[in-house]
Amino acid sequence: MPAYAAPIKKQDCAHCSLATICLPDGLSREEMARLDLIIKRRRPKQRGEFVYRHGDPFRAVYAVRTGSVKTYTTVPDGRTMVTGFYLAGELLGLEGIHTKHHVGNAKVLETTSICEIPFAHLSTLGQQIPHLQSQVFRVLSREIGYEQQVMLLLGKKSSDERLAAFLLRLAERYHHRGYAAQEFNLSMSRSDIANYLGLAIETVSRVFTRFNRQKLVTINRKLVTIHDDAGLKALANDLVLPRPKCG
Repeated sequence: MPAYAAPIKKQDCAHCSLATICLPDGLSREEMARLDLIIKRRRPKQRGEFVYRHGDPFRAVYAVRTGSVKTYTTVPDGRTMVTGFYLAGELLGLEGIHTKHHVGNAKVLETTSICEIPFAHLSTLGQQIPHLQSQVFRVLSREIGYEQQVMLLLGKKSSDERLAAFLLRLAERYHHRGYAAQEFNLSMSRSDIANYLGLAIETVSRVFTRFNRQKLVTINRKLVTIHDDAGLKALANDLVLPRPKCG
């Protein structure tokens, strides 16, 4: 006898806890209902499953509803490069708009729920709701600006500065979602963090140990507790860059 699979309970955008983060500001109730009709909510993905893979046709953009996702690509010499981490309320898959296929991979880091937004339907709806279209353009603009600043961080700063900025940025993103900014879990591995920041994993471990000794943070396995926010900010200097939101 096959196992019973409980149906997914549909939750519309208006009643989602991320509505103030992910949705464009100023949509009327009718416009929000029209947007909600095109969004597909799949069953949660488990750690290690893909949202999309390199070369997949670009058909949709994706909003993380719960959980987290990492994106990465493989360079010609075979090395893997982590290109980003996405938390609840953030959009991914935008890089496929121009090429019509995904140029990287998106893999979930923990049990993760995703809202799939078919781009053709979104484009059509954007023509009918100008405010929605302008919001998509703003998201694209913020992503471009953010990536430029990340490149500055990776090319100019020390390992301590990079890691301090990374932790502060995560804290800010969690705080924006209503979670504690001083204590949060790292869903990504130290290896992924090192790869993303352009550091050796041994360097990341040494910096974490130094931060702990300096009483800046405590890192117990995946749990990060920030003790000295001002001290981390002094290290990060001007590198605390808020992640662009979906809406």
